[in-house]
Amino acid sequence: MSTGAGIEDLLREQAPQVLGVLVRRFGDFDSAEDAVQEALIAAARHWPDEGVPANPRGWLIQTAVRKMTDQLRSERARRRREDAAALAEPSAVDVTGRDDTLILLFTCCHPALTPASAIALTLRAVGGLTTAEIAKAFLVPESTMAQRISRAKQRIKASGVPFGMPEGEERPGRLRSVLHVLYLIFNEGYASSMGADLNRAELSGEAIRLTRMMHATLPGDGEVSGLLALMLLTDARRPARTGAGGELIPLAEQDRARWDRELIAEGTALITGALAGGVVGEYQLQAMIAAVHDEAASVEDTDWPQILTLYGLLERMTGNPMVALNRAIAAAMVHGPAAGLKLLEPLDEPLAGHYRLDAVRAHLFEMAGDTQAAMAHYRAAAARTTSIPEQQYLTTQAARVRAGTLRGQP
Repeated sequence: MSTGAGIEDLLREQAPQVLGVLVRRFGDFDSAEDAVQEALIAAARHWPDEGVPANPRGWLIQTAVRKMTDQLRSERARRRREDAAALAEPSAVDVTGRDDTLILLFTCCHPALTPASAIALTLRAVGGLTTAEIAKAFLVPESTMAQRISRAKQRIKASGVPFGMPEGEERPGRLRSVLHVLYLIFNEGYASSMGADLNRAELSGEAIRLTRMMHATLPGDGEVSGLLALMLLTDARRPARTGAGGELIPLAEQDRARWDRELIAEGTALITGALAGGVVGEYQLQAMIAAVHDEAASVEDTDWPQILTLYGLLERMTGNPMVALNRAIAAAMVHGPAAGLKLLEPLDEPLAGHYRLDAVRAHLFEMAGDTQAAMAHYRAAAARTTSIPEQQYLTTQAARVRAGTLRGQP
């Protein structure tokens, strides 16, 4: 591996594993993350010229440990902390194979943290998202998210809870936060919230990898199976989501022959097995919706009444405004655009300023034949999104509607 992109991918993959080792050994999340970042910078500087070492994980661990030790030596309790650092020197198993990523994931979803802080910290430490990307996902300012992440790391340090997998009654609550984190990481990878790329396969791939680990650990948990099924059924469409120039191709216009049938079969089997358990959760419902889309041979064959019913159940279960937004689309496909537009009215406050609300309104107004309103909302959506492919697609839609309107004028 000699290219810069290859090294960057390798460092992204190794970072949470190395961080897990340091947190487990030193017990100081904040300082450990700083040390790992310094080790990654050192690798990015040396490896392109010197080559990737035979054991890149071991190299990063040893470098991070040295950085961590330097940090400890600069503190007031120098002698006591140096003794702790000496005792915490990583063993051979650390260097050669143990993957602490899953434990790190549960550590980030710590009982001392609020769910929002746990999700943000995990996205930063395990998912590799920037603070700006996390802030976008939560619709808060970047400075607010930076403070939230910093406080989360300090709370973990102050709690004194050992680095390890939660047991007993503690696990279900932590598991719910972990699943939500993985869901957000996947979504950011499948449909990037900002930048020039429509997707970031390294993030969605990491979310799938971690969820597979969760499923192997908890094979009987219906929501773990449901989340993995949702990811696979959604990711199966990735090859058809972009054109030759990287432009966005919406679901209705995708070449379904390019969908990954193996992933669809695996996801369908997972959700079918999960539903046999009798208790249905939100990820299982979302996976069922994805399966209905994937099973349709064409957009005309899509079972929209079933999708509308499933979104109704999901909205009652979650109260999530984004679910309500998707239910409005399904309602328009079943009952006509006026029905969908009516369902959008209560979302003006909870989704104020969100580009997707404008994008959906534009689509429904176009279905209804109101081209002026459609153009206005396509343009508003394009101005609000921070994803360049989304922006280009919405701008193109506005231009297309305008051109059609001009052709229709006498």
